[in-house]
Amino acid sequence: MTRLLQISHPHFGTVQPAVAEALVQMAHAQRPDVLVLSGDITQRARAWQFSDARAFCDRLAIPAMLALPGNHDIPLFNLWQRLASPYAGYLRAFGPDLEASLQTSAFCLIGVKTTRRWRHKNGEVSAAQVARVAGELQRAAPGRLRVVVVHQPVVVLRPEDEHDRLRGWEPAVRAWAAAGADIVMGGHIHLPYVCELSSQVPGLARRMWCVQAGTALSSRVRREAPNSVNLIRYGAGQETCLVERWDYAAGAQRFELAHTSELPPDRALAASDG
Repeated sequence: MTRLLQISHPHFGTVQPAVAEALVQMAHAQRPDVLVLSGDITQRARAWQFSDARAFCDRLAIPAMLALPGNHDIPLFNLWQRLASPYAGYLRAFGPDLEASLQTSAFCLIGVKTTRRWRHKNGEVSAAQVARVAGELQRAAPGRLRVVVVHQPVVVLRPEDEHDRLRGWEPAVRAWAAAGADIVMGGHIHLPYVCELSSQVPGLARRMWCVQAGTALSSRVRREAPNSVNLIRYGAGQETCLVERWDYAAGAQRFELAHTSELPPDRALAASDG
């Protein structure tokens, strides 16, 4: 069974050292095969923050990685750099692609850059991006779990988070469901949850889930959500995948399994369109 570790908005520059060490120990114990870093890697897009983030990811010793910039990974106060080369720091540490894809024996992972240099925090997805991702999903090998990685969420569960929802989310979700996506994975709002998208969006072509991660390492935690990461377990062709949320337990200074969700991929459609 292949294991995927999702880390989101660690915000290097606000990292808690004890939490970082605990995550290194968890990764070494669980030995994930793939790391997904779903944005807000830094707090203020400083060169040293990107360097620290890359060094930390290397310490995890995970064989493969798909990274994605978040809105905090674009300079906020350096307006010239924000306009001229907003992703230069990210590309130096995690380049060369802003929208990478990764294929393994169990996963088809497709990154989507939802940040924009002219937006402070909100994200959007264009029609061209939607079409590109749909094409990659349709070309994925049968039996693989098809995961689209964004930064801002495609579904929010609370009215107060609605302003943070990805612009253009509904046509994207509909197109990606029709193309065979199983999961849309994101972060941004520091709140972990798993939600079946077909229960939120009427008329979807297949069952599909939104998997959101909490903040992995930062002191910028929500009152109701401690530092957390997601660990996904899946083997090619299996009837279900497991999404585990691991929370940081401050008393024990370690990450502990807090909740497991079982997501059965809609393999009938996947077989017909793969």
